Amino acid sequence: MVKRNAAIRISRRFRAPAEDVFDAWLDPRVAGKWLFATASRPMAEVAIDPRVAGAFRLVDRGNGKPVAYSGEYVEILPPRRLAFTLSADHHPRVVTRVRVEIVPLKTGCDLTVTNENVPPHYASRTEARWTGILYGLGVALDSKGEAAAPAAARSRRKR
Repeated sequence: MVKRNAAIRISRRFRAPAEDVFDAWLDPRVAGKWLFATASRPMAEVAIDPRVAGAFRLVDRGNGKPVAYSGEYVEILPPRRLAFTLSADHHPRVVTRVRVEIVPLKTGCDLTVTNENVPPHYASRTEARWTGILYGLGVALDSKGEAAAPAAARSRRKR
């Protein structure tokens, strides 16, 4: 039996306004601190062309060997939705699609990331990675004076 690729869905609530959360995905100075980064290791290189068909590339040099995360924006609807392709140098034949949906609330917003077309053997690691990435987004927003809500990230895997 052939295993189908998974869709990973992670949600988190932020106290920051939807506009600030959305902008954090497209501003190279902010994205380099949290997107594919870790708390102790921001991205070494960040290039973002924030338009439909524009490309992005974030490079991590932390373990001595550079790893680049890259893709192309396929949808940008501020401040509610962003979609892009995603691949990494260390898995060049794996190209996934990421959809970011932001729902404004009276105070803050809810954000859901859905990563589609994830090979089954990467699903658990991808889910854990997105959970950490969204935690990093909260930290980045905190450093801008915004606070992530204490609610734990919720995740769900669809097959």
